[in-house]
Amino acid sequence: MSAEPLPVIRNFVGGTFAEPDEERCFTKTDPATGTPLAQVHEADRALVDRAVRSARGALADGWAHTPVRERTALLRRAADLIEQRFEEFVAAEVGDTGKPVTQARELDVARAIANFRTFADIVAAAGQDSYLTDLPDGRQALNYAVRKPLGVVAVIVPWNLPLLLLTWKVAPALACGNAVVVKPSEETPSTAALLAEVLADAGLPAGAYNVVHGFGAGSAGEFLVTHPGVDGITFTGSSATGTEVMRAAAPGVRPVSFELGGKNAAIVFDDVDVDEALDGLSRSVFTNTGQVCLCTERVYVHRAVFTDIVDGLAERAGRLRLDDPFSAHTTTGPLISQEHRRKVLRYYDLAEQAGAKVVTGGGTPDLGPGLDGGAWIEPTLWTGLTNADRPVREEIFGPVAALIPFDTEEEAIALANDTDYGLAAAVWTNDLRRGHRVAQRMDVGMAWVNTWFLRDLRSPFGGAGLSGIGREGGASSLHFYTEPTNVCVQL
Repeated sequence: MSAEPLPVIRNFVGGTFAEPDEERCFTKTDPATGTPLAQVHEADRALVDRAVRSARGALADGWAHTPVRERTALLRRAADLIEQRFEEFVAAEVGDTGKPVTQARELDVARAIANFRTFADIVAAAGQDSYLTDLPDGRQALNYAVRKPLGVVAVIVPWNLPLLLLTWKVAPALACGNAVVVKPSEETPSTAALLAEVLADAGLPAGAYNVVHGFGAGSAGEFLVTHPGVDGITFTGSSATGTEVMRAAAPGVRPVSFELGGKNAAIVFDDVDVDEALDGLSRSVFTNTGQVCLCTERVYVHRAVFTDIVDGLAERAGRLRLDDPFSAHTTTGPLISQEHRRKVLRYYDLAEQAGAKVVTGGGTPDLGPGLDGGAWIEPTLWTGLTNADRPVREEIFGPVAALIPFDTEEEAIALANDTDYGLAAAVWTNDLRRGHRVAQRMDVGMAWVNTWFLRDLRSPFGGAGLSGIGREGGASSLHFYTEPTNVCVQL
């Protein structure tokens, strides 16, 4: 008996799913089992061009001038429709990423809904600047700003939080009247295609949302960011890829918004509530198998509580359950791919070569039949490393952290800021003054005190250094996705 054919994931252009080119397709595999999940049709240069032209057509046909109340109502309908298809989105997200089903429900899909509703509220309430100017002759002039859509926005989304970050970008872009061409990661194509169905059902005009599948260089990613019809690029991914995207954007002097890699630090002071800090650190190190740009990979601990933190975090790592992602008891999924696992394991080897002590983990687990083909890896903690060692300097993007002792507040700040990245930091202390003082001195885009990954979607999000350019979230998103025109009227 022949095997059933794999589901097909197609490109979405001009309001319809494009007919597939049988010669341009690739197989999406399940990270948890290594088995094929779907056949994905890769967009060629001609299809990417058609997607960009469809987006421009949607703008010209009136989407750019649709009243704000209509655009925000559409976003709210989209949120309602995702809610109605909640478990379908959950299943697609878990299949693509291998993350635990509980996380997909409580974080990824829930945040996708919140992104649409939040940006509908933000855009509906947004005002404009105006100034009354006194002139030398006693008359006045009125200056006021009008915000217009940026135009066609290329939205390039990573594989770690594909639906969350897709909607984080698409919701404000559409709310501001832009048209988008989305290039999801080749590892996680499913939810971008599902969202196309939702937005079409919500009433979005054909061409305002397009999806092109493929890879980076020589494929859909390169074709999209180099296309002269693209007016701006928002990208989340690695710093190395961000450099290439910026190079592609330069000829047209097109605006970019980048949230890139991180080598995030946590600082644990000796006055901390140890259990509270351990609960927070176990989340910040191990959530999503460490595959979150905001995860902690460097933990600086005051020497007085160093042993308590090391032993306690190792004990919590031992509680993690690596198993079928669709089981409600699973806490930790696989890495996204075998290729990524090889990368992370190279850092495991580098750490031991540098003299690290492996407190827990350090290899790959044996999960038995059914999961033995997946990209599983052991959550790992090291001591004995310094800021000079590569595993402490370079982003690993796995369930791993180096724990390093310090003696003074100034030393801790210097160690945390000794990095080329600048995305996020967490400070753990019961001294409120110290918490404010140290958090403000972190050279990062986001600093938490006694928490991690707690977000208000109205606040600015982004990083410094190798961690990115620009900010999104709240008014910052409106600034990126629109162009202001100042109107001056002499009265």
